[in-house]
Amino acid sequence: MDYGHALEFGAFITPTAADPEIPVALAQVSEVAGLDLVTFQDHPYQPAFLDTWTLMTWVAARTERVRIAPNVLNIPLRPPAVVARSAASLDRLSGGRFDLGLGAGGFWDAIEAMGGRRLTPGQAVTALEEGIEVINELWNTGEKRGVFTEGTYYRVTGAKRGPRPAHAIPIIIGAYKPRMLALTGRTADGWLPSLAYLQPGDLARGNAAIDEAAASAGRAPAEIRRLLNVGRLSADPRAWSEQLATLALEDGISTFILAADDPDLLRTFGGDIAPAVRELVADERRARGVPSASARSAIALAARREGVAYDDVPDGLRVIEPGDFEYPDVRSTYMRGGSPGIVLQPADTPEVAAALAFARRHPNLPLAVRSGGHGISGRSTNDGGIVIDLRRLNTIEVIDADRRIVRIGPGARWMQVAAALSEFGWALSSGDYGGVGVGGLATAGGIGFLSRSHGLTIDRMRAAEIVLADGSVVRADAEDHADLFWAVRGAGANIGIVTAFEFEAVEIGRVAWVQLAFQVDDLAGFLVDYGRLTTQAPRDTTLFLLTGRSQPGEPRIVQLYGVVDADDPTTIVDRLQPFADLAPLVQQSVQLATYAQIMANADLGPQHGSGEPHSRSGMIERLTSETAEAIERMLAGGAIAFFQLRAVGGAVSDVAPDATAFAHRSAAFSMVALGGSASRVDAAWREIAAHSTGSYLSFDSSLRPERLAEAFPPATLARLRQIKRRYDPDAVFRDNFGIDPRDQGEGVTISAA
Repeated sequence: MDYGHALEFGAFITPTAADPEIPVALAQVSEVAGLDLVTFQDHPYQPAFLDTWTLMTWVAARTERVRIAPNVLNIPLRPPAVVARSAASLDRLSGGRFDLGLGAGGFWDAIEAMGGRRLTPGQAVTALEEGIEVINELWNTGEKRGVFTEGTYYRVTGAKRGPRPAHAIPIIIGAYKPRMLALTGRTADGWLPSLAYLQPGDLARGNAAIDEAAASAGRAPAEIRRLLNVGRLSADPRAWSEQLATLALEDGISTFILAADDPDLLRTFGGDIAPAVRELVADERRARGVPSASARSAIALAARREGVAYDDVPDGLRVIEPGDFEYPDVRSTYMRGGSPGIVLQPADTPEVAAALAFARRHPNLPLAVRSGGHGISGRSTNDGGIVIDLRRLNTIEVIDADRRIVRIGPGARWMQVAAALSEFGWALSSGDYGGVGVGGLATAGGIGFLSRSHGLTIDRMRAAEIVLADGSVVRADAEDHADLFWAVRGAGANIGIVTAFEFEAVEIGRVAWVQLAFQVDDLAGFLVDYGRLTTQAPRDTTLFLLTGRSQPGEPRIVQLYGVVDADDPTTIVDRLQPFADLAPLVQQSVQLATYAQIMANADLGPQHGSGEPHSRSGMIERLTSETAEAIERMLAGGAIAFFQLRAVGGAVSDVAPDATAFAHRSAAFSMVALGGSASRVDAAWREIAAHSTGSYLSFDSSLRPERLAEAFPPATLARLRQIKRRYDPDAVFRDNFGIDPRDQGEGVTISAA
C-alpha cells in the first residue's frame, strides 16, 4: 500500500549526557546533510540521558531548518496540559519546526520510581487518548471558553487555551498492539514503530488496523503518515536504497528515521541514500500512476464552502481554507467575526493579479481585500466569500533618501512603518493605532495624530502600483493615470488593489505624547469648549476625544489624547494648558517620545474579533452647542459604547476639496459612534446625522445605499462613477462601499452577494 506521501528522512539520536555537545552536533550534522527531522528518545528516569525536552529546545536554538521531535515522549511522566503548552511554545520559538511523538508508557517500574502512576497496558492506552484530547483542546484557540475534560486519568477544569502553535503540530504515536493502532487511526497524524521490533507482516497488519480505524472515524487512511525507525539495512548503498524504496512502495512508509550516532553515516543517509530512494520511488509512482496524498484531511475537506472552486486556485498561491489549521487566525478581523470560504495570501504583484483572476471567476461570491484587518467598517472579511489577504506584501524600503521617498507594501502595519522611518528621523501620519494595515488607511484618507501638522496619509502619497479589475498592473501618479491617482486617495477600494505605495515622509523629532482624563459633569459644554480650543490651537496640536456611555452612579470620564508636534517643554505646556483647564483632571500624562514609540501600541498577532459591532461616522465643520447637545443626548440613550472625535483641519484643509477623492477638507472633526445593535445605533445617530457634512467610510459599517452620497459630494461621486465605468465596469470591487458604474444617480451601490 502506497499512500502517496512525499518522502522524508530523519535521524534518531541518543540524548547522551556524558558529552551534551554530541547530540547537538549530530543534529547539526543531520541538518547540513539535508535530513528533514531529528528525533530523540525520551526516558526521564534514565540518568545517563539528557532531559529530552530541554535538549530539543537547545537543538532548536542551534539549528535553522530541520524539524525536531521526541521519539517518543513518555506521556505518563509529562502531564498532557503541560505538554500542550511546552510543544506550542517550542513550535513558536522554532518557527514551526516541532512534531510531537507520543508513547503510552512502558518501563513501569522506572516510571513509578519517578512518581508516575503504574498502569496496565489497557489503562495506558486510555490515558494516552485522554491526553491527546487535552492537548488538542488547549491548542484550539479558536474557541473562547476554557477547556474542560472529564477523563479517568486526566481532568482539566477551565484551563486557558493557548498558546497557539506556529503550525499544525502533527501528533505521531509509537504503536504496536491493536488498541494503540486503532487509537492511531482515530486520532493521530502519524504512526511510528521501529523496524527492529517488527516481525514479517507486522507493517501490513498495522496499516490495515490503522486504515480500518481511520475509516470508522470518517478519516481517509492517507491522512496518517507512516514513519519508521530503521538502522543501516545494508553496507551497499544501492541495496539499502532499494530496501527503503520497497518499504515505501509496498508498506506505505514515507518517513525513514535512521537510528545512528555516527556523523558519517548520517551524512551518507542524507546525501546519498535519501536522494536515491526518492528517485526510485518517484519513478515507480509515475509508472503505477500513484496520486499524491491530499494535503487536507477529510474533516478539512468537509468544511469547504459551497460555490468556491478550490481546485481552480492558481499554482503557487498560498491558500487557507475553512478546515485548515491557520483558518481561525485569518477568518476574522480586529473587531468582527467572519467565515470566508477561502483566504488567498499572495506574496507579490503577479500573485495578487492571479488571486483577483480567481475572484473574477466567482462573480456571485463576496470579495474582501485585507491589508491589516483592523478596519471598523468590517469589510475585510465576509461569510462564504473570498478574502485576498495582503499581509505578505509588507516591505518597507527607502527609494530616494534625498527626497524622503519610501515604498511600502499594503500589508505592512503602521507600527512597523513608524519604526522603520524613525531610523531616519522621518514619519508618516497614520491613524492612532499601530496595528492598522497600510493599505486600508492609505486608500481611505488617514486621519491621525500628525494630520493637523502634516496632512492626511493620502496627502503624502506620491504614487501607487495598482492591480486593476481586469488583472492589469499600472503605476498611477500625478502624471500617469492621474485619474486613478486622484481616486485612490480616498476611494481606493473601488478602483483596484494597491500592491505598493510611494510616500514622501516628513522630518520629525521628538513630540509630546499627551493623555488627559477629565471628570465631566456638563458634557455638552465640555464638547463646545474642546471644539473651540482645537480649532484655535496651532496646527502642531492634535488631540482626539474619547468617551462612551456613563455607568450608573459613576462620573463621566472623557479622555483627550494625541500629539503636540514640538519638543520644547514651554511650548508644550502653552499648548496644553487651555485644554487642562476644561474640567477637573483625574489623570494626566505628557511624555516626550518619538512617533515610533507612540505608534508601538499594538499586538500584531492574529485577530479574533467576534460578532458584528455597528458603527456610524460623520464629518463636522464646527462643534456647535446644538451638535454637542445632540451628542450628549445620544450618549445618554445607552446604545453607544464608544464615541470618538478626531481633530482635523490645519494642514488637511490646505488641500483643495477636489484635489483627491477625499473631499471633506473643510471639516474640523471626524466623529464615530459604535455599539452592539445596528438598529439602536442607527436610531441614536439619526439626530447627529443632521449636523454632519459627510462621513468617513473606514468608520462606517452600515450597508445603507445613501452612505456613498454622505462620503462623497455630488461632483466627487460623479467623477468616481466615471472612473469606475472605465476601470471596473463589471463592479468586481463591489463589496467595500462599492460604487455602481451603471447608475447615473448618486449614492446607489451594488449590494454584497
